[in-house]
Amino acid sequence: MKLHLASLSLLALCLTVAAVPGIAQTLYSNGPINGSTNAWDIVNGFIVSDSFTLSGSSDATGFMLGVWNECEGCGQMTSLGWSMTSGPDGGTVYASGTATTSGGSGGLLASQFLYTNQFGYGIDEVTVSGLNVNFGSGGTYWLNLQNAQGGDGYFFWDQNSGVGCGGDNGMGGGCPSLAQDSGVGTIPSESFTILGTQSSTTSTSTTTGTVPEPSGIMLFGSGILGLAGMLRRKLL
Repeated sequence: MKLHLASLSLLALCLTVAAVPGIAQTLYSNGPINGSTNAWDIVNGFIVSDSFTLSGSSDATGFMLGVWNECEGCGQMTSLGWSMTSGPDGGTVYASGTATTSGGSGGLLASQFLYTNQFGYGIDEVTVSGLNVNFGSGGTYWLNLQNAQGGDGYFFWDQNSGVGCGGDNGMGGGCPSLAQDSGVGTIPSESFTILGTQSSTTSTSTTTGTVPEPSGIMLFGSGILGLAGMLRRKLL
C-alpha cells in the first residue's frame, strides 16, 4: 500500500511539472521611467509611435510605460488606444485595440501612481496585459499609443531617450527605440517595456520560458521511473 501511494504521488508530481505554462518575460525594454525631462501628448488626436526590436518569433502579452498625468490627484488613466505595426502608425497591423480597466479583447489596463515630479505632474506606471500578439519572426516593429482617457487628466508618454534600455542582452536589441509623433515628426524615444514569450531556439542551452522541451520531459520521466524502482526495492 505504501508503494502504491508513493507511486501515485510521483506520477502526480511528474504531470504537474510537465503542465507548467510559459511565464511572460521581457521581450524588449527601452529603459526605466525618467519622469523629469519631457513627455509627449497621447490625447487630443495625437499618436506617438516607438519602435521595438525582437530577436526571434515571439508572442507579446502586454506592455508597460511611464505616463505624466497633468491632473495629478483627479483620476488615473482608464483607457488607452494602442496598436502594434510594421511601421510608425502604419504598414502591417499585427494587432490593435483599446485597453480598459475592465479588460476585454483590447487588454486590461492598470495604472499605479509613483510620485509627483518637479513640474507638478503625477508620474504613473501604466500596464496593459491580457494581449496575444504573434510576431512570426524577429525584426523591428512599432508600438503606437493614442486616445488616453481618465478623470479630467491629460496624459503624456514619458520621454527617456532610451537611457538604460535593454540593448542586446537578450531583450531584442534595437535600443534605443526610434520614435515619432504624428504632430511633429521624429522625437526622442519613450519609456516602455514589451512583455511576452519567445519561441524556443535550437540551442538546448537557451531557455525562454518555463515549458520543458519534449526531451526534457522524457528525461524527467525516466528519472521518476528510476526513483520509483529504488523506492520499490527499499520497501520490499
